Amino acid sequence: MRSFALRAATIAGVVCMTLLTACGGGGEVIIYEPDPLPRPQPNPFPYPSTNSCSPTGLAASASSNYSTVCMLTSSGELVIELYTAYAPATVNNFLRQVGDGFYSNTLIHRVDRDFVMQGGGYVSGQIPLAPRYAPIALESNNGLSNLRGTISMARGSDPHSATSQFFINARDNTSLDYKSSLSGQQGYAVFGRVISGMATVDAINTVPVYRYSDVDIRPRTEVLVYWVQRLK
Repeated sequence: MRSFALRAATIAGVVCMTLLTACGGGGEVIIYEPDPLPRPQPNPFPYPSTNSCSPTGLAASASSNYSTVCMLTSSGELVIELYTAYAPATVNNFLRQVGDGFYSNTLIHRVDRDFVMQGGGYVSGQIPLAPRYAPIALESNNGLSNLRGTISMARGSDPHSATSQFFINARDNTSLDYKSSLSGQQGYAVFGRVISGMATVDAINTVPVYRYSDVDIRPRTEVLVYWVQRLK
């Protein structure tokens, strides 16, 4: 399983294929220069339509027994409940950055259709954000599974490297769960679940994308996270 910590890969050079044809002791070089994929376009709606959670979102939050946040994206609203008892360091880290406004005006920068959508690390133009806080300890061995609609922390190859980036599972991804303490089997820490706005998850999941690499898969039109607010 390749890391969810997106490598901000761009096509920096031109891929060339060289064919040599021996003819009379000489050689002919033919260079093919395919056009690079275009860059994603800015979202045509750069400003939020509202600065507060909807009545439907507030009702979902009120019915939950957990801490909740409301996230407004350019594709719609999400309300997420957070499982502090299962992943205390992860939830506290996430809520601290919500409180700081870190996630405002960021991107859902990766959409791997029918797999995951990832955010929390880039702003418009695919400009990376420097982590605000130190990496946190991995809390994947908590009994929670990467099922459809759950939210987990993205990380690098170091299990304890998560900072601000998160992903939402577009399907049941039990292959991302904790298996053992062995390297490569420690999984990704689930710390919450979407309780309102699965239509938004489905809308983001189906946006057209540019696939620059196996892990660099960007929406053709940027998907914005306008803001994330703690509800309770």
